Amino acid sequence: MRILITGARGKVGRTTVAACVAQGHDVTALDLANPVFDRPEPGEPRYLQADLTDPGSAFAAARDQDAIIHAAAIPEPTRNPPHVVFENNLMGVFNLLEAAIRLGVPRFVNVSSETVPGFFFPERPFLPDYVPVDEEHPIRPQDPYALAKRFGEELCDAAVRRSDIRCISIRPSWVQVRENYARNLGPQIGDPDEPSPGFWAYIDAEDLADALRLAAESELEGHEIFYIASPDIASTSTLPELVKRHHGDSVPVRELDRPDGGGISIAKARRLLGYDPTRSWRDHLDENGEPLTTS
Repeated sequence: MRILITGARGKVGRTTVAACVAQGHDVTALDLANPVFDRPEPGEPRYLQADLTDPGSAFAAARDQDAIIHAAAIPEPTRNPPHVVFENNLMGVFNLLEAAIRLGVPRFVNVSSETVPGFFFPERPFLPDYVPVDEEHPIRPQDPYALAKRFGEELCDAAVRRSDIRCISIRPSWVQVRENYARNLGPQIGDPDEPSPGFWAYIDAEDLADALRLAAESELEGHEIFYIASPDIASTSTLPELVKRHHGDSVPVRELDRPDGGGISIAKARRLLGYDPTRSWRDHLDENGEPLTTS
């Protein structure tokens, strides 16, 4: 397949490019960073610099593609003005999806976010109705990041109503790469009193890349939404123990797929995408949250 992957220089995009190239797909990698005029490395995909908030650039990028994986975005709402986060993240989806529809691209994979339910960056804090959170959980976003991600999902709903395009929205948990496991997850693994707005869920970037590739290859009709997370909790304690410690009886804990399951359910992705994550924080950290010497 010819696959356009946006945000290709970022944490998610870079790993997804590698996964799709390894699977034999013809990848075009897109990002805002300047290209270089050097002979490409063996197997290096074509690179395109483009700003997807510009409709013309989106149309140019989407031409002659079999699928698009849209991972480009400002990754969180606290380090840019709110209007910049909202406009960038929403208009990128709008322009690229509009281009895909008009140019006949049959598959669109939208990287959404675990923050869509709204309890990650709220001005008026609240807790989820239950954990593990799944695709049926109510949606109540307040911040510009979660709002833009939710509206991006709505754009996919509209796209399948007005065209034959097939869409999948992926809501990843907190994405980890080898270099940042200790910094990001080490504190909460070493100390059960360390809070976690994502209820101790996380995802390895390589497992996420596999899910995004599976989504691009999928023949599922319409628009499906999937949470993607690792099956295990980023802690040496259990989810019921941690919820009780931090929130008392305020958050019901539903049945877990496994005793060490985390705060996000991936049952739907397993069932419909064939998603089967294999990486764990234990590949990189010991039970005190310290890096393994072999990592």
